Amino acid sequence: MSDIAELERRITAALDRAGQAMDRLSASGASHAGGDGPDLAAELEAERTANAQLEERVRAIKVKQETMVAGLEADVARLKEALATRDAEVQQMRGVNAELRESNKALREANAEGVGDAHLVNSSMMSELEALRAARSADRAELDEVLSTLDSVLKEA
Repeated sequence: MSDIAELERRITAALDRAGQAMDRLSASGASHAGGDGPDLAAELEAERTANAQLEERVRAIKVKQETMVAGLEADVARLKEALATRDAEVQQMRGVNAELRESNKALREANAEGVGDAHLVNSSMMSELEALRAARSADRAELDEVLSTLDSVLKEA
């Protein structure tokens, strides 16, 4: 950003010098009979060239900055999406784990009473299976995020 401010300051200075050269040129009269006319015209042309170069550099810097900002915004959007996905999976895992705890508690109580209930065993096993699926889904999402990050790093390299 300081480069842009410096370039703008230089452009303004160049325009001021060009304006001063024009003032001197008009002050010396309409005719170029004086010795300063060709020198002032050459100085004015040099200032115009320098001004054009500086303006081109400012444009290039702005384009580079806009490209960088767009890339960062895309990264932020991708990370927000990944975070939302991860949050949903964590919530699902919490719910499944709570269900698993309840099933295991009921199974422990039934076993303590000496009553083996096939329904409780089946329910407990289904809850455990669902917990494993949720954990696998969360692991897969994390792996996809790592692969995505590696892919973007490799493309930049």
